[in-house]
Amino acid sequence: MAADDLPKSDPLNVFAKGGELPSPLDLKSDWNSRIEALKQQEADLKRTIADLQGTARGLTTDQMGQLQADLKRLIAQGTLDLEQRQRGLQLEIEKLERRQERIQAEMRSTFAGTSQDLAMRLQGFKDYLVGSLQDLVTAAEQLNLAPQTPPPGPDLSPTPAAPTPLTPGFAANTFEDQRDRIRSLLDQYRMRPDYYGPAWQFRRTFEPIHAERVGNWFFSQGGRGAIKSMGSRLQNVLVASAVISVLFSLYGDRLHTLVLSHSPERLGDWRRGLQDCLGIARGDFGTGQGVMLFDAPEPLAQRADRLTREGQLPLILVDEAEAVISLALLQFPLWLAFAPDPMNPMDYPL
Repeated sequence: MAADDLPKSDPLNVFAKGGELPSPLDLKSDWNSRIEALKQQEADLKRTIADLQGTARGLTTDQMGQLQADLKRLIAQGTLDLEQRQRGLQLEIEKLERRQERIQAEMRSTFAGTSQDLAMRLQGFKDYLVGSLQDLVTAAEQLNLAPQTPPPGPDLSPTPAAPTPLTPGFAANTFEDQRDRIRSLLDQYRMRPDYYGPAWQFRRTFEPIHAERVGNWFFSQGGRGAIKSMGSRLQNVLVASAVISVLFSLYGDRLHTLVLSHSPERLGDWRRGLQDCLGIARGDFGTGQGVMLFDAPEPLAQRADRLTREGQLPLILVDEAEAVISLALLQFPLWLAFAPDPMNPMDYPL
C-alpha cells in the first residue's frame, strides 16, 4: 500500500510521510474512537432498520384491516342484494302459483260445467230420440198391412154407440165429491208422502206452495189455465206430477198426458222428472201410452183430438219455454201451461 493511499488521519500515513511515529497510547485511543463510532453507526443503522420494519409492518396491518373492512362491506352488501332478490323471486313464485291455481280452478269449473251441460243436453236428446223411435215402432205395429179382402155383406147387427167424450168439471158445484177427493189427495201428498208407492202415485216432497198452485188450478181455473212458473223446470215438473197423480186416481188409464216443448233437451228433462216423481218407466212413454212428448203443437192437437173421440181424457202440459200457446190446444178440457215469472225469468239455452 502506498503512503498516499492511507487516510490522512491514519498514524501510519503520518509515519510514511516522514512524520513522527505516534505513541502506542495515542494509536489505541484513536482506534477505540473509531470502533465506538462504527458501533454507534451500527446501532443507528439497526434502529433505522427496526423503525423501517415497524413502519412497514404498521402500514401492512392498516392496509389489511382496510381490505378486510372493504371485503366485509362488499360481502354484506352482496348478501343483502341476494336476499332482496330472493324475496322478490319468492313473491313472484307465490304470485305465479296463485295464478296457476286460479287458472286451474277456472279451467276445472269451466270445463266441468260445460261438460255437464253438454252431457245433460246429449242425454235429453238421446231420451227424446229413443222415445220418438219407440213411438215409430208402436205406430208401425198398429198399421194394418194385411192384404185387403172383399168387403163383407151388410151387417144387420146394431152399431155400437160411439164413446162419449169425457169432460170433467172441477169448478162446478156438482163435483163436490171430487173436490173432497182432490183435497184429500193433496193433503196426503203434503203431510204423508209415500216415496215408494205404486206407479202414477206422487212420490216427492210436497210443499204448501205446491198444494196451493195445484188447488187453484183445479178449483179456481177448472183444470184449464196457466199458472206462474215455480222458478225451475224441476219444480214445474213436480207440480205437473201432482196434477197427473190426482187425475190418475180419479180416471185411471183413461188419462193421457201430452207434454209440449220445442226443445228435445227439455223434453228429456220432462221425461226424467215425470219418471222420478211418479215412479213410471220408459214403457209408459210413447204413442198410445200414459205420457206422450211433442215438440210442436199441431201433432199434439191431433193426438188430443183423437183421444177425445175415443173417450179418453187428454191432459196437455205446456213447458215454460213456449212463448205462445196455440189456439188449437185451448179447445180441450184439461190443459196446464207454466207462465214465466216476469220478476224472475228463467234463462233457457237455445
